[in-house]
Amino acid sequence: MSQPTDPLVAVLMGGPSAEREVSLASGAECAAALRSAGFRVCEIDAGPDLPAQLSAAAPDVVFNALHGRWGEDGCVQGLLEWLGLPYTHSGVLASALALDKQRSKLVYREAGLPAVPSRIVPAEDVRAGHVMDPPYVVKPNNEGSSVGVYLVHEAANGPPQLGPDMPEMVMVERYAPGRELTTTVLGDRALAVTDIIAEGWYDYDAKYKPGGSHHVIPAELPEEITAACLDYALRAHEALGCRGVSRTDFRWDEARGLDGLILLETNTQPGMTPTSLVPEQAAYCGISFPELCRWIVEDASCGR
Repeated sequence: MSQPTDPLVAVLMGGPSAEREVSLASGAECAAALRSAGFRVCEIDAGPDLPAQLSAAAPDVVFNALHGRWGEDGCVQGLLEWLGLPYTHSGVLASALALDKQRSKLVYREAGLPAVPSRIVPAEDVRAGHVMDPPYVVKPNNEGSSVGVYLVHEAANGPPQLGPDMPEMVMVERYAPGRELTTTVLGDRALAVTDIIAEGWYDYDAKYKPGGSHHVIPAELPEEITAACLDYALRAHEALGCRGVSRTDFRWDEARGLDGLILLETNTQPGMTPTSLVPEQAAYCGISFPELCRWIVEDASCGR
């Protein structure tokens, strides 16, 4: 009997981070899309036995659908390098840089890209008093999906009472007012600009609960701002050393024109359900979800 010739793709999903549920959703959708694109697929819920699971599965390529720490910060990328398995999305260094919000801001500034002032301070100092004049934002330095984000308004009477699950050291950054914009980079191409409209703060619930937000694509913007978003996203992707797909988020203060466009962060493992921002932008550019997942797999590599 002849052996299967279609590549076997192991989709890594779940994992132990605060973004586990988001990753499970992304992974399941990507696995289904890859099957429809003609790949053989096995789904792996990444845990401490991940090396043994990968050894038993013996995949040809790994589709990394993990989010947050361990899956997005260079850790699993280093493991896959050690095992010699081609994998999707960014490599070790770019993943570590992009998830470290403070260090990624340094990279942005070196590349001439605009970013808000920020500091890394003990969480106990933040609880004790304002460490920056309001308005400001407090967040973990290495989480995504708006996990653990606190917005301190200008009229706040006191400092934020951070929850007990916050890390010992947190990022405090100047609040950037304005519209929430985002741009996907696929390889060497910036796809489009989406305007994310939410009631109030674009937090975890706004991102993932039904009706929490809606997306306008293409964003209704002056040509100068659209061009700048596309340019800045591609430059951020390149400056961080990303590969494959990434998504860069912005805030734009209309009253300040181009000076009001600020980079917030670059996501090397963006959400990948069919209605997530990256697949939406791909679809706008004529790329179906299975085609997008196929492209990501075909771009996979090890050691670059």
